[in-house]
Amino acid sequence: MNELYETCAQVLSSGEDVVLATIMSKKGSAPRTAGTKMLVRRDGSIVGTIGGGLLEAHVLNLARVGFQTGQSAVQEFQLTGNDVAGTDMICGGRVEVFVDFLSANVPHNVEFFQSAASLQRSGQQALLATELPGQAGDGARLERGLLFKDGRQVGSSLPAVWRDPLLQSVRGGHPQQVTVGGTRYLLEAVHTLRTVYLFGAGHVSQQVAKLTSMVDFRTVVLDDREEFANRGRFPEADEILVADGFEHCVKDLPISADSYLVIVTRAHQHDLTVLAQALQTSASYIGLISSSRKRRLIYEALRESGVTEAQLARVYSPIGLPITAETPEEIAVSIVAELIKVRGEQRVG
Repeated sequence: MNELYETCAQVLSSGEDVVLATIMSKKGSAPRTAGTKMLVRRDGSIVGTIGGGLLEAHVLNLARVGFQTGQSAVQEFQLTGNDVAGTDMICGGRVEVFVDFLSANVPHNVEFFQSAASLQRSGQQALLATELPGQAGDGARLERGLLFKDGRQVGSSLPAVWRDPLLQSVRGGHPQQVTVGGTRYLLEAVHTLRTVYLFGAGHVSQQVAKLTSMVDFRTVVLDDREEFANRGRFPEADEILVADGFEHCVKDLPISADSYLVIVTRAHQHDLTVLAQALQTSASYIGLISSSRKRRLIYEALRESGVTEAQLARVYSPIGLPITAETPEEIAVSIVAELIKVRGEQRVG
């Protein structure tokens, strides 16, 4: 979740211990993918979920033990048959979970998770290396650090000779376990959150913003009308921008391969203007809401201006997955489903 590292830092800075549970690996129909995290507080309240049901109940019990002993632990769960009843699991599977006890009395814990939260917001990337507990009773002194490719470290000062082997061990977006210098580590790539830019602040954009905020996208809304682009209409958005117009609205945005552009303005000409600019960016996704006729007219105008067929092939239009959506709410579901699909394909690749 967007706020998990931030919440972790806030809880620790208030003087309260916390437990961070991470799915390290899974086989079978486990409810969540490896890397999914859940924060557990002493009162039993949680931020995030690792799937609910019996698995989550087991992990909450482990968290309670962690609060009592001050120890972290790695636990494997085999859930089959009746075990999966009432959970998000379909037919069971094996799940390995790291239950990491974080003490508020360790000052660098606060600094570390503040840095991790800042990292996600800033667009930088790093490797999160967390020492895993070995023999019973040694889980209270775990080392953890953020490693950057340029050699910088935040958190524990891991030996420099280990940095390159650790950095080279992570492939794709899933956690991995490696042993370096006789110490076992959980390695996770920490990336900036993907950003969805909503060009247009109408009814469809309103509904899209609600959903993108729920599924771990950073959401930016842009329009040239302050009466539409405002916090009252978009309480979930991370950022709201009011432009002088759409003619040059893209050039000053920090658009990268982690950006997803959704073009849903109020007018054909505005859509054309934004799309022409969008095609000059490295955005991973460019979606255009349109009818067949509107798309044909926009594409013809772009071709006349020199846009190639290869560039036009980047555009998802009609936008969204084909679910026969009609209302703004349904259209938003189809759009966000497509965003999730594209993001998932990129993670796998």
